[in-house]
Amino acid sequence: MECRVLGSRCAGAGAGGQILMKTGSATSCVKATCSSSFTGSTKHEQNLHGNVKFLQLATRGSSRLVNRSPILKQQRDLAARASSANVSTTFHDAKGVSSDAVEEKIGVLLLNLGGPETLDDVQPFLFNLFADPDIIRLPRLFRFLQRPLAKLISTFRAPKSKEGYASIGGGSPLRKITDEQANALKIALEKKNLHANIYVGMRYWYPFTEEAIDQIKKDKITKLVVLPLYPQYSISTSGSSIRVLQNIVKEDSYFSGLPISIIESWYQRDGYVKSMADLIEKELSIFSNPEEVMIFFSAHGVPLTYVEDAGDPYRDQMEECIALIMGELRSRGILNSHTLAYQSRVGPVQWLKPYTDEVLVELGQKGVKSLLAVPVSFVSEHIETLEEIDMEYKELALESGIENWGRVPALGCTSSFISDLADAVVEALPSASALTTRKPDDTDSDMDLMQYLTKMFFGSILAFILLLSPRIISSFRNTVL
Repeated sequence: MECRVLGSRCAGAGAGGQILMKTGSATSCVKATCSSSFTGSTKHEQNLHGNVKFLQLATRGSSRLVNRSPILKQQRDLAARASSANVSTTFHDAKGVSSDAVEEKIGVLLLNLGGPETLDDVQPFLFNLFADPDIIRLPRLFRFLQRPLAKLISTFRAPKSKEGYASIGGGSPLRKITDEQANALKIALEKKNLHANIYVGMRYWYPFTEEAIDQIKKDKITKLVVLPLYPQYSISTSGSSIRVLQNIVKEDSYFSGLPISIIESWYQRDGYVKSMADLIEKELSIFSNPEEVMIFFSAHGVPLTYVEDAGDPYRDQMEECIALIMGELRSRGILNSHTLAYQSRVGPVQWLKPYTDEVLVELGQKGVKSLLAVPVSFVSEHIETLEEIDMEYKELALESGIENWGRVPALGCTSSFISDLADAVVEALPSASALTTRKPDDTDSDMDLMQYLTKMFFGSILAFILLLSPRIISSFRNTVL
């Protein structure tokens, strides 16, 4: 998850030790020789746009791309469905694909968070991130403060975040890797006799989901499968991207009859589990005493209220995911101990525990000498793996007494992983269907206008006060940073 906000580094004690050299990470994919269809990035705005379960989407409405804020529960209440891809030929013997699917134009939309590609992109990227009501969940009465608050936080945090991105080359590699995954997925689908257009839609940076949707419409796609590149579902990752997609679909008449399905999560698929086990087994073999290594799963955290108050299934899915991976390893005779912790917390609120930084210190104090870090909630290298884990957490681990450190690379374009994603798409095709919902009436439009004017009025007052009051800004900085 590319929402790593730098500046929460923890202090560790003790001296360093020997570092186990890890193998190169799977961040680059073999270039494809076939042509592929990806959405481009037209930078027309810098503001916020905006178990395996299958979700259907398609509604009536206008063609404007907007980002309203529907009640999050509606995401979880929608009926489970499956999905599709962009095909201009008849399917022949493709697993799970009907032979009578002639002249269909199948599209696959990959959803991801996105990340700043240059240091100048960092502040607007952070603004988009914090302006998302699924990231900072304000009470309904105070939601008019969302954008002023996002502007304030992103301005304060940008300098420290720029340092982090500068340390990994000056920007996030997430878009490049996601494009490579899209290309690899296209090839994998063609090997299964399914010719699909693959689109990439990012939540907080280019190419935005809205851009991908616009291209899907231009290409006259007849079926669409939506595949978030998050193994586990969370309100703040898949849920947020799905909400944007729902809003777009509601407002565009083209999608009213388009069969759309969303694969909400896929952490329990055999292909994913075995691919993760393969990478772990490979990295363990590098240690001089592999059987003594503790496997340290580090997952992106979410605020505790998401789970306890909003019903986010992320923690349960993560724990089940770890159990499946460890079960696969045990079936191979790998009996190493393991633990799970959550990283990337930010702000004064309580997040899912235990925290990665605290656990690293505790393990060092308990005498653990060899540790293999596994970024389990990420399938691409980005700021949270390359800087937070590889730099901050490795340094903290060595300072805490851990002598041998290794890290499993993100899945990237690992062939078995990409092949399994292709299987997931094919399996989703038969259940793709359209969902029609109520078209907003005049009362809704009037209410939207009043809400907009209210937000603008009070938001402007707040921004004015914050910008002109150094004491308030200083106090807020001490609380948030």
